[in-house]
Amino acid sequence: MERTQLQTAERFVVSQKLTVTTNQYVVSSVQPDGSAGEVVAFAQQELMALKDQVIIYTDESRDRVLCTFEADKVLDVGAVHTVRDEDGNPIGSFREKILTSLLRSTWVLDQPGLAELTGRERNAALAVLRRIWDFLPATEFVPFAWPRHFDFAEGGRRWMAVERKFRLRDRYRVDIANVGLDRRLAIAQAVALDALQ
Repeated sequence: MERTQLQTAERFVVSQKLTVTTNQYVVSSVQPDGSAGEVVAFAQQELMALKDQVIIYTDESRDRVLCTFEADKVLDVGAVHTVRDEDGNPIGSFREKILTSLLRSTWVLDQPGLAELTGRERNAALAVLRRIWDFLPATEFVPFAWPRHFDFAEGGRRWMAVERKFRLRDRYRVDIANVGLDRRLAIAQAVALDALQ
């Protein structure tokens, strides 16, 4: 998909691929019937790296970099993750709000020239239930089955939604409601919601 087409796309599907040493995600456009279409990005994260870094390529061949994101410090608690274009120039950043996320995962997405967006889990009750589930000893190897959805908004206006679809492998639908939001930044944030949590 050409860069101008990517920037005007309003929906993506992010699907996780299972591998032993890396987290991999295929990002596809969405067909009119809701199914995954053309691959627009392929993300890869090394699992044993000291500092969170994800490279997002234009496709699965990994010939061209679309963008990258990396934590600003080794310990990623509260780290700012800077998203850079293929030339290494920053295009935006995101970070998790640690204290707020104790009860309900909350992120801040920042793109220069646009309002700062706050992204939080849509359902506060489910967020608390998921945290309780994680502390129960018998559930250590049993994943929390209910889907997790995030809304990224400025004030009361939603700019982006990321909805997790329940499947064996993680799959997310990304809906973008603002033409000014850089799609590379949106894709990076959507991948981070899975890769960094």
